Formats: sequence, structure tokens, C-alpha cells
Amino acid sequence: MTQPIGHEILRRNRTICISFNQDEYLELVKDPQRFRMIVDETAERHGNLFPAAFQNGYEMKDIRYSKRLNIWTRRILIEDVAYTIRPSFVMPYMTGMVEDVEKALFLRKFNVPYWALANCYGRDAMYWYRLECSLGRFSLVGTTIQDPSLLPRHVVADEKHTWLNGDKVYCATTVAEGCVLGANIAASAGQEDLEKAYSAFKQEAQILNPDYRPETVNTDGWLPTRNAWKALFPGITLLMCLLHVFISIRDRSSKKYKEAFGAVSEKLWNCYRAQTKISFSQRVRRLCEWSLKGGIPGFIVDKLEKLRKNLPSFSAAYDFPGAFRTSNMLDRLMQRMDRHLFSAQYYHGTLISANLSIRAWALIHNFAPFNPRTIKLKNGLESPAETLNGFRYHSSWLQNLLISASLGGYRQGPPNPLE
Repeated sequence: MTQPIGHEILRRNRTICISFNQDEYLELVKDPQRFRMIVDETAERHGNLFPAAFQNGYEMKDIRYSKRLNIWTRRILIEDVAYTIRPSFVMPYMTGMVEDVEKALFLRKFNVPYWALANCYGRDAMYWYRLECSLGRFSLVGTTIQDPSLLPRHVVADEKHTWLNGDKVYCATTVAEGCVLGANIAASAGQEDLEKAYSAFKQEAQILNPDYRPETVNTDGWLPTRNAWKALFPGITLLMCLLHVFISIRDRSSKKYKEAFGAVSEKLWNCYRAQTKISFSQRVRRLCEWSLKGGIPGFIVDKLEKLRKNLPSFSAAYDFPGAFRTSNMLDRLMQRMDRHLFSAQYYHGTLISANLSIRAWALIHNFAPFNPRTIKLKNGLESPAETLNGFRYHSSWLQNLLISASLGGYRQGPPNPLE
């Protein structure tokens, strides 16, 4: 089973998506001067939505008509390469109007099945499946993060176990700032396959900043995962998750060891609350010494001793303010991913279609609005992506996603096919 990653399955995108007033668009698109004025104003405010060569000038090329949607679009030439200017109220590939599909795609955040969407909003189940998967072609990093300076210094990574046609596969997931920034299916849990899967995050991030390298990554103790990150980002500091130590003890503690588990967990979280690296290390050593005095089951003692032996990987987080000491942020998102995968009864197609599906899920999570109570608590910020960037391009969550995904989110002009 081969392992595709983002740039192997996606063609470079030549579509620039910007916001237009839908009521005025029909007149604007037929007036080259007014159309150009809107494009220039947008480029001045949001230059990141355009290819880098746009600043060297462009010329109007032609105008095209879509029979499917009864709408006109214009193309421009930038250094002899044609780009389509698509209004944000139109879905990619002219597959629909945003106002007709936005509510249905919002319900996919809650894993409403495709047949139910077809029953409520028309079309058929396959239409909604393909429409959702089309979002997976966009760059997760480039679509979610609009300013290279916002690339995270600290990330959390882990694999979600799932199935593809009955075979076990692994979704290599990278998370930061409440957003899913990497989600690619690995055919196995070996280092080679995991490195290929996690490399999609690296490639997409380094399009925004070629020198990008996160300072730390928090992982569990799976060696192939840690080796994959060391290979992708030489010099990165690998942190281990204290929460996994707690979970490994909890999962083996039956009612028989209830009192011992309670005492150990209280002392373990007391270690976590240590304010300094020295204090944390001392508390862990004292915890191990205390556990050896008797009354603590051997399997718990072994877990604590393993914690002590790997102490540098746990305490290194104190050297990096803001680094993740636990994988709690990723675990919360993986709970939602687990519900998403279970509701579909996992994957039944190809590795490529599985990749597109999980990446589309990630973007819907990043851009679909929070519940009203959360929006109020976040002072009006409506989604994880808006919280990260501090702004939105459009009040419609789906139009905001499509504008953010201008050029496919890759922010890189395609090669000239004539060269």
C-alpha cells in the first residue's frame, strides 16, 4: 500500500478566490475596469491571497461562462500564467453556490450522514460526499494560517488508529492553537510511513516560511513517531506527554487497586504542578522513592520508574515557555475525529480518498463556527481558524474557508507549462 502526501495528490491551484458582493457581481464581471478595481483593492488589503508575482503586474485575459451555474468568471495573466478569479460565493469547480450548500456542510461537523443531507437538501448522497472531499485538496496549514508569523512554535502529534477496507491504518495528526494542521493517513505505524504522512505538515508549513521548524513537539512514547519528527525537523526538541503516564496507570488499575491509584495520581499531578524544572525533577524522584516503600502494585512502580528514566523528555518543556506538557489539546480533537470515523464506519475506498476525507474533516473543524456560548466566551471569535488569525475574511464560515484557500492554500504560483 503506497502512501500519498499532500503535494503528490494535489495539483497546484491556479484559482484566486476573493469576496464579491453577490448582488453586484453580474455587472462587475462584465465591466473590466470595475472588476480590476475590486481585484486591486483586495490585493492591497490581502496580498497573501495572490501569487507573489502579482505585485509585478497583471493583465486581463478573458471571460468564461458556466452553464451549470449560469455565472461568468474572469481570468487574468500573471507572468504569462493564467489564473481564474472565482467569487467566494461559488464552490470550486462550479459544483454549487455557497448559499445552497453551506448549511449542509456545516452539519458535517456533527457527522450527519450524506443520505440525510440528500434527504433534507436535495441532490444525492454521492454529491455531498464528493463536495466535502473536494475541500481536502486544500493545504491544511496554508488555508488555516494566513500569516507566516503565526506558524506555531510548539505542536502536538499523535496517530489515530483507523481502518481502510479492513486493514489497520494510522492518521498522523498534528495540532496547535486548537486547529488541526496536519492529518494524513499512514499505511503502517513504522517510521518510514509515519515520516511520509507527517511530511505533509512540513511541506505545507515551509511554503509559508521556508525556514520554519517548530521548537518542540509533544508526542507519546512511540519511537517511530519520535524518530519521524527528528528526521523531518533536525534539532527539534521532543517532549513526552505526562498525561499518557497517568492514562497507562489508570487503565490497568482495577477496583482492587483503587486506593493505591488515587494516592499515586494525586502525587503524580502534584509533580505536574511544579513551577520549575528542578522542582519537577525532585518531585518525580520522591514519588518513585515513595512507591518503593510498599503497598503500591508492581505495574504502577514500573510505570513510575519509566517516567523517572525518561525524566529529561518530560522536564525539557520547562525550557520552552508555551510548550505542551500534555497532549490534552490533541486528545480533545481526536475524540471528535473518533466520532467522525465511527459514524462512517471507517474507510472503504482508496488511500487517496481516505486522505481527502480526513483533511476535509480537519478544515471543517477549523472553520465551522463554535456554538453560540463559546463564541460569546471568545469575544465574538467564531471558529478555531478565526481565533488563531484574529480575523475573518467573510461573515459566512464557508466563504471564509474558500477565501482562505485561495490558490489552494499553497500560496505558490504553478510552473509555466510551456517551460
